[in-house]
Amino acid sequence: MRSKNSELMNKILEYINYNFEKTGRTPTYREIAKEFSITSGCVSNYIKEMAEKNMLENSTKNRGIRTLKMQKSNNEIEQIGVVGTIACGTPMFAEENIEAYISFPRALLGNGEFFILRANGESMIDAGIDDGDLVIIRKQETAEEGQIIVALINDEATLKRFYTDKKRKKIRLHPENAKLEDMYFDNIAIQGVAVKVIKDL
Repeated sequence: MRSKNSELMNKILEYINYNFEKTGRTPTYREIAKEFSITSGCVSNYIKEMAEKNMLENSTKNRGIRTLKMQKSNNEIEQIGVVGTIACGTPMFAEENIEAYISFPRALLGNGEFFILRANGESMIDAGIDDGDLVIIRKQETAEEGQIIVALINDEATLKRFYTDKKRKKIRLHPENAKLEDMYFDNIAIQGVAVKVIKDL
């Protein structure tokens, strides 16, 4: 292949690894195509060629791309600290004391720094987060619309779904419980985004 194509393959590889480190997921063909202003069919051809060159592995599953860097990460076990209780009702301070450590496969998390909070209350029950559940949080200071976040409000932490209300020019925190109303704030501090829930059956 021409050198510019080899260069693009390396850029695609870097982009795949970057997305995995940032979100814990590999990008779709459509996302790769948009990033490099090429067609999804062109991406498919590149991924096939990259697999033949052992730059990555690709399965027929959705987001089935696996690079060598990702495979190495997948073999790791993460020790995640349980740092206390978080309110799922009215905001309540999240106690920053490690109650325990839980081993979790890195393959199920992706890259990043994580902590675990114990849900307290019923404001997120419609999202499958019940009182007493352990919620794995990826530490980050930003979030996308609709993600479940840990929000710090006046030194108190709460777990809610994040939205921005453009009409009110406010941040809207939405409880996943039909009996509760949305909460509106001028500013909040985002401590992380929920990625997994551990619960007893």
